[in-house]
Amino acid sequence: MNSSLLLAAIPATAFGAFFLPLLLQRFGRGAASLAAAAVISSCLALVVQLAPTIFAGQTALARLHWLPAYGLDLSLRMDGLGLLFALLICGIGLLVVLYAFYYLPDSDRLGRFFSILLLFMAAMLGVVLSENILLLLVFWEITSLSSFLLVAYSHGKYEARIGARMALAVTGGGGLALLAGLLLLGHIGGSYDLSVILADGAQIRAHALYAPTLILILLGAFTKSAQFPFHFWLPNAMSAPTPVSAYLHSATMVKAGVFLLARLHPALGGTDLWFWLVSGTGATTLVYAAATALFRHDIKGLLAYSTISHLGLITLLFGLDTRLSIVAGVFHIINHAIFKASLFMAAGVIDHECGTRDMRRVNGMFKRMPITATLAIIAAGSMAGVPLLNGFLSKEMFFAETVGHPQFEALAWLLPLVATIAGILAVAYSLRFVHDVFFNGEPIDLPRQPHEPPRWMRAPIELLVLLCLLVGMFPQMTVAPLLRVAAAATLQAPLPAFELALWHGFNRPLMMSLLALAGGICIYALRAPLFAWQAQLPTMHPRTAFERAYRLLANAARAGVGLLDNGSLQRYNALLFGFVLVLGGWAFFSGPEGSIRLPVQPAGEAAYLALFALLLGSVGATVLYRQRLLAVILAGVVGLVVAMVFIRLSAPDLALTQVAVETGTIVLMLLVLYYLPTHTPSASSASRLVRDLLLAVLAGGGLMLVTLRMLATPFETISGFYLRESVPGGGGTNVVNVILVDFRGFDTLGEITVLAIVALASHALLDRLTLIAPRTDGDGRPWSSEAHPLFLSMLMRPLLPLALTVSVYIFLRGHNVPGGGFVAGLITSVALVVQYLANGNAFAPQRLPRNAAGLLALGLLLASSVGIVSWLFGRPFLTSAHGHVSLPLIGEFELASVMIFDLGVYVVVVTVVITVLSGLGRLSERAHREQAEV
Repeated sequence: MNSSLLLAAIPATAFGAFFLPLLLQRFGRGAASLAAAAVISSCLALVVQLAPTIFAGQTALARLHWLPAYGLDLSLRMDGLGLLFALLICGIGLLVVLYAFYYLPDSDRLGRFFSILLLFMAAMLGVVLSENILLLLVFWEITSLSSFLLVAYSHGKYEARIGARMALAVTGGGGLALLAGLLLLGHIGGSYDLSVILADGAQIRAHALYAPTLILILLGAFTKSAQFPFHFWLPNAMSAPTPVSAYLHSATMVKAGVFLLARLHPALGGTDLWFWLVSGTGATTLVYAAATALFRHDIKGLLAYSTISHLGLITLLFGLDTRLSIVAGVFHIINHAIFKASLFMAAGVIDHECGTRDMRRVNGMFKRMPITATLAIIAAGSMAGVPLLNGFLSKEMFFAETVGHPQFEALAWLLPLVATIAGILAVAYSLRFVHDVFFNGEPIDLPRQPHEPPRWMRAPIELLVLLCLLVGMFPQMTVAPLLRVAAAATLQAPLPAFELALWHGFNRPLMMSLLALAGGICIYALRAPLFAWQAQLPTMHPRTAFERAYRLLANAARAGVGLLDNGSLQRYNALLFGFVLVLGGWAFFSGPEGSIRLPVQPAGEAAYLALFALLLGSVGATVLYRQRLLAVILAGVVGLVVAMVFIRLSAPDLALTQVAVETGTIVLMLLVLYYLPTHTPSASSASRLVRDLLLAVLAGGGLMLVTLRMLATPFETISGFYLRESVPGGGGTNVVNVILVDFRGFDTLGEITVLAIVALASHALLDRLTLIAPRTDGDGRPWSSEAHPLFLSMLMRPLLPLALTVSVYIFLRGHNVPGGGFVAGLITSVALVVQYLANGNAFAPQRLPRNAAGLLALGLLLASSVGIVSWLFGRPFLTSAHGHVSLPLIGEFELASVMIFDLGVYVVVVTVVITVLSGLGRLSERAHREQAEV
């Protein structure tokens, strides 16, 4: 199969099937688990099929044009780095699914959990496989949202809610910085494609905007990978279920930041600013988190800070900015993912069997869980860098890169000292985990009697620990090929000479390793005074600081909103028109100077009559606004005059649409007026009226001047393009309709999406609203008991099929003469409104569709399907197709794909009116019921 199709199928499969566990959970936990495993296995199989292409030194690319003019395409890329992360994401994800099936309680149906997990996995695959950096950013934000749902999975617990909120706040803030940084990067590089950006590193580094671009991108990476001082969110995310922690810490969430450093290193690395920012942050995080991990009593807390420390190590390696340090950084990404996933799963087993993770109580587990203990000890040894395990190899490479670094010639001892201290602390906290949990006497007051977990719950840990051993003892046969292609893709340059081996002779890195082992043992042996000293330090939990900052910001925001949003519509309008006045004044006085002279068209009696009607309607509606019925009628007059202006200016499509909209709107407003008083009470003071009058005159007059200046300024129009291309490009002679459904179809799709949202909002507002129907009109006369006269009812019923026939006719002809889906939908809507007026609630529910949400979805799907199908033919989104078809008895006629798009518009417009009518009908029933009860 074509490599592009295989590559596109990976995220398509992940996103297209993430909801399967939720759908299949009705068949039991096993069905949900099998669905999740099947989705991940399918993605993994696709990745494996692409592996030979990547190992051959090629880069797989797939591109689907979306908005090429704005640099946004659905383009994917798999090179060695993408292959490495895709294998980690899918491989460890598959093990997490098996582990979670046994870890989570039997009462959990697992559908929701696995669907969120698959969405998170799909987003991570999108991040590591994106060729377009704007697309990468979209997936980046989906990881933040889906990880929020995973951390807050046990949302009944306060710790889960606050941990999820903290994670979203920090990573979401970093995402905003990353957005700005990537936009600047694309601007500097002249493209948003990684292939172009990575090739133009010299130009990017020499640009004046390089420094702000780098800082913004690093903020996004550091917040995601929990680098100091943004590290505090990660330990608080330990409130998530342990399968989530194992996945987030090993292969996904926190690895996204270091992936970004690796991916953009050829474009942004190689400068002093990169070196000091990245290596300084990494070194600080490495040592600080390692020291903090030693004092954590919670097993997952210790592992969380160890993750932060190892992420700091990887960041430091990328910051050192030598070719071998990049290779070492990529290598440690692999090793850390393997041993950290096994450690978290082992910690989950201990918590599952003991009922607690407190290392002051969980002791002597080696006697009770010997197999699990042995596996965890091996994984902890890898974390500490013990020889014969995979962690030792990458740690040795790290130590080697700190010796004699060119940036530290004057202080050649400083960097090796920092690395050795970090190694000592890593041994110390690893030794504490091993000794306190598996030895150290007997357990203390455990909630449960510990024993070995189910066989298959332990299987993922066994496989990962086996990898620790195989990679540690046979690196050349196991991990070397993958490391080489991944490191080469990261460097975008030839690989330096290196050898993965257990023995490189007695050298400085080996001495540093031995010193780290000995020092770690000594520190753990002296832990009692260290713990006593740490207990005397002032306690300030990061969660407390975050909550205080959160409340401070929330209170400040609440106060700011209170100044503006006080429930006064007049204040809102005053602020709006004041802003419009300032903006309009700036536009007017900053524009080109010159007199405002427009060509004058001769006006006849009809024009003066229309102007008089327009003034009468607008002024009358303003002056008589307290008489609601009369104001609505006068507003309708204004709308009809505008329709006549459109006719005068040879715009029949606009006139037809205006008449239909005006008719439907006025009728719906009349229906609502039934529940409102006939007169609006006077509530404005004289000073407020003067203020409002002044704002209205200034804003209206200012906009008039700006409009006149704009019309008097020479400009170029694109109408000639639309007139030329309407028939050959869109297949229709009605230029207005071709623009709406073809040239500007994306705008129309957005507009009907807004209409659908309006329909859902009106349903939500009217569904629970309860009013009391008035017994009398404004003059005190009782309402007639015959709300729907028989004559009106019988007269209107035959008009419905006639109106539907007219709407079909208008719809079918719209591509060549005035009409189209929007106007046809409005005609159908007006017919339905009239039927409702004539026949009431007894008529409407029996004949109107009840599944409004389904119809809205159908309309949007019909409109979107035209764009989706165009992708299959390698065309941009919403590209239309048209041609002539000849049928017997009918002859030759034209068919255009945009008719499907227009049908979607028609369905949405009609459904919006149906939704409002249904809501008003239910409101009327409740109102008369309340009236009868009063």
